[in-house]
Amino acid sequence: MRLPTTAHTSLPWRIHELSSDFRVEDVWAFRTPGAGPDDFPAMLAAMRTAGGLTRQPLPVRFLFAVRWKLGALLGWDDPEAGVDARVASLRSRLPLDLREARGEDDDDMPLKAIYELGTESARELVNKTVHTVMHLGWVRGSNGDHELRMAVLVKPNGWFGRLYMAAIAPFRYVIVYPALTRQWERAWRDRDELAAQHGGRGRR
Repeated sequence: MRLPTTAHTSLPWRIHELSSDFRVEDVWAFRTPGAGPDDFPAMLAAMRTAGGLTRQPLPVRFLFAVRWKLGALLGWDDPEAGVDARVASLRSRLPLDLREARGEDDDDMPLKAIYELGTESARELVNKTVHTVMHLGWVRGSNGDHELRMAVLVKPNGWFGRLYMAAIAPFRYVIVYPALTRQWERAWRDRDELAAQHGGRGRR
């Protein structure tokens, strides 16, 4: 479910200290029935166990395959356009108390960890189009259960980056986010089964 920008900006997330020069592009909520205040690590573990792009439906995999192919042909994702090359990682902005709070990197996920805490985490991706951050937070919902919220923060790289974000917006809302919602909400529902299949790694 898409939420207003204030659903992210009104909460005291640590990411605000690092991202004053980014804009909030999207805020999305994911249902996690029965979740409590301490279940954020379990949700992250379930998401990792459920898999990344390789477990997404064919239309999503196709879109990302096209994107990576274009990026390779046009040089959007060349190393000199990446993190700590075109721009510095947000990890360089971390206050002392967050510098040891780095989460796990995953080869299946192009976004790299900035930090991971008990109720929030942040990852980033840099290329020739944008510097983007995916922030995940754990929030008590209106029904009393806690739920996962995702905020996408972006800093476009000039006019081309702004055009790029506008061009991909329909694909995010119609294809990518609905598929991600189904995958992540299913990961929460099936976390015990996933953990058993993967030797207990689906829970913490």
